[in-house]
Amino acid sequence: MPLKPTFEQTQAYLNASEPTFYKAQELAYEEMLINLGPQHPSTHGVLRLEVLLDGELVKDVVPHIGYLHRCFEKHAEKLTFQQIIPYVDRMDYAASMNSTHIYAMAVEKLLGIEGNIAPRVEFIRVLVAELNRIASHLLALGTFANDLGAVTAFLWAMRDREHILRMLEWLTGARQLYNYIWVGGLYYDLPLGFEERCLELVHYLPPKLREFETLVLENPIFMKRTQGLSALKLAEAINLGVTGPMLRACGLAYDLRRIEAYSVYPELDFAVPTAQNGDCYDRSRVRFLEALESLHIVKQCAEILQKKHPRSRDFDPQAACVRKPRPMQTDLYFRGESPKGELGFYIRTLANKSIPDRIKVRPPSFCNLSALPFMCKNIYLADLIAVVGSLDIVLGEVDR
Repeated sequence: MPLKPTFEQTQAYLNASEPTFYKAQELAYEEMLINLGPQHPSTHGVLRLEVLLDGELVKDVVPHIGYLHRCFEKHAEKLTFQQIIPYVDRMDYAASMNSTHIYAMAVEKLLGIEGNIAPRVEFIRVLVAELNRIASHLLALGTFANDLGAVTAFLWAMRDREHILRMLEWLTGARQLYNYIWVGGLYYDLPLGFEERCLELVHYLPPKLREFETLVLENPIFMKRTQGLSALKLAEAINLGVTGPMLRACGLAYDLRRIEAYSVYPELDFAVPTAQNGDCYDRSRVRFLEALESLHIVKQCAEILQKKHPRSRDFDPQAACVRKPRPMQTDLYFRGESPKGELGFYIRTLANKSIPDRIKVRPPSFCNLSALPFMCKNIYLADLIAVVGSLDIVLGEVDR
C-alpha cells in the first residue's frame, strides 16, 4: 500500500497545483497583493486575478482561470464526431451556433463532403450564426456597460437580446445550447414564418442599437472612462495573439469570414469594421458596428432563402449528414470567425475510426485573456475592471 503523504508533502503539492507568483516577504514597501474574483461581481465566471498593487496603481496581474474544467478535449477522445457537437455548444455558451458551425465545417472538410452541402442548409447556417453573433455582442456591450455602472444600458441590451434568444428557442427548443448544426446538415428545417420574423428583427433592432449608441458610446462619461485605456498597438496585438474585435480595434481588417471565405460568406455583402486606437472604447465600438453588419447579413440570408432557395417538401436538411463518419488517417486544422475571434479546431484521425484520436481547440477567449498582464501595466485598479470587461471572455471556452 502507498504510504500516507506527510503534511509537508501535501502542502508542497497544493502549492505546486495553484502557484502564487508573489510572496508576502517579496513585496516592497507599500505594495499589496489582492485577489479579484471569483466571488467579485465585476469579474467573469470563475476567473481570479492576482493583482500586485502600489497604492491604487496596478504593477502586475496574473490571471488564474479557475476550476471550471469542461474537459472538452478529453471528452472528444471517446465520442463520435456527431456526439461531440453538444460539447462544442458548451464552450462559448454565449455563441453556440457560431462554434458548432465552425466545428461542423472542420469535420466536413476532413471527410471531403464540404461541396455536398445544400445551398439552403448553408444559408440557414449563416443566418442562425449571425443571429447568435448579434446576441453575443449585445451581451458583451451590456455587461461591459454594467461593469462601469451603466445599469440601464445593460437592461436595454438584454431586452433586445431576448428577441433573438426567443427566435432561436422557437427554432431549436433551447435558449443557449442548441445542437442544431450537424455534420453534413441541420437537425431540421426552419419553422414556417422564421424568415419573416428575421426581417421584422432587421427593422426593429437598428433604432434600438442607435439608442444604445447615444446612451453609452456617445456618452462623455463613458468615453472619458474608456478612451485611451489599455490601448494596444497593432504590432503588439499581433505578437500577443489577440484576434476578433480586439485585433480589428487596432486597425487591421482581419476577419476570417473574408480571409478564409468559407460557407456562403463570399456571396454576401458586408463590411469589416475597424478602429485605430485599440483601446477599451474602440473594442466596444467595433462590436457595435459588427452587430449592425450582422443584421445586414441576416437580411440578405432571409431574402435569399425566400426567393432563391425556398422551402419545399423534398428538402431534407439531413440528406448529407454522416451518422458515424470514418475519415482517413490525417491531421487537419480549420478556423473560423467567432464573435470573440479566431476559433480553430485541430483534428487528428486514425484510419476507419468513427472517433477522433485527438481534438485540440484554439479558443479566442483564452488567447485574448492571456494578453491581460501586458495590457494592465501601470493602470489604476478601477480601470482594471474596465479592461477585463472589454475582453469579452467566456470561461467555458477559456478553461475548456
